[in-house]
Amino acid sequence: MFLELEEKPLFSLNTTPLVQQSYFWSQVKQHQGYETLAFDIKVRQEEFEGQPSSAYLLDDILLLSLPVGRDVRIAYAPYGPLIKPRQEDMGPFLEELSEQLRGKLGKQTILVRYDLPWQKPWDIEIDSSELMELRLNWSTKEKHLRKAMSDQLPCDTMVVSLLDNEDIILERMHPKTRYNIRLALRHGIEVRQGGLDDLPLFYELYRQTAKRNGITLHDIRFFRSFFDASDQNAGFRLLFSFLGGTPLSAMFLTFSDKRASYLFGASSNQNRESMSTYALQWEAMRQAKTLGCTSYDLFGVAPEASPDHPLAGLYRFKKGFGGAMVHRLGCWDYLYEQDLSESLGSYEMVDKGYHQR
Repeated sequence: MFLELEEKPLFSLNTTPLVQQSYFWSQVKQHQGYETLAFDIKVRQEEFEGQPSSAYLLDDILLLSLPVGRDVRIAYAPYGPLIKPRQEDMGPFLEELSEQLRGKLGKQTILVRYDLPWQKPWDIEIDSSELMELRLNWSTKEKHLRKAMSDQLPCDTMVVSLLDNEDIILERMHPKTRYNIRLALRHGIEVRQGGLDDLPLFYELYRQTAKRNGITLHDIRFFRSFFDASDQNAGFRLLFSFLGGTPLSAMFLTFSDKRASYLFGASSNQNRESMSTYALQWEAMRQAKTLGCTSYDLFGVAPEASPDHPLAGLYRFKKGFGGAMVHRLGCWDYLYEQDLSESLGSYEMVDKGYHQR
């Protein structure tokens, strides 16, 4: 497969609906202490689309260089690359891209991890990791692609269309969701935008949420990096819902191209009957629509409506907003150093991965 790869300045990254592949995201990650790299990708259109053509397709990719041990690193592409070959060419494309990256990433890099944004082409209920690996490696030369032990970013999500007017968007929602939005507003819930000075307020709600749900608590500096990376808060907003003067829920809302994404959320242990999170999500959609966004990514749900799944409650909550289900391929590793990569995989099996965002 013909593919050209060239490193380029981060500020020249393409505009994309995937905020994790944007210049803004590269700056967030730099403020969190990571090295970031950008590369242009050029491929022949006829090889990608199977139709005779002398044209080329152009895309780019943002990579993070992550330390995973002494003098050992991995390269990680958060929701990258966006450019998608035909199903039968997915493996060869990732192999060629990885082999060209090998000489540009240094000998310390033991693998490239792609958090693929591509829609999953296989039945999610019957395909095991082993069978998916067999399919993806089928036409590759080296057979070095492996399914990562865990997905760093959500591979299952729901995306709400914002193309229609507000009445139609509300009409597509579950009746109970519409009722809860209106109930929250009747209770007097108000949604306001916060700034850097309000970050401790968000963090207290986030601390309560992490303790309640048993999730990892990020340091407050993790969230401050969004403000440090922003030019007058371009790229994201911090929204709060209040009842009177009391904050009840909050979210980080990101914008990239014409897509808004609900990135991080938090809620109080108090007044949960106020339905503040419903009013917060609805106001986020309204603001996104005002800013020209045509879609709203709810960012992470269970892959199906299973009551036994740890994210079952989140699935029911988000499904109520009327979004379309999206199943992405998730994290895939291309191994450079077999032994070190397998050792990392064994560690991640126990440690549940890095979950880098």
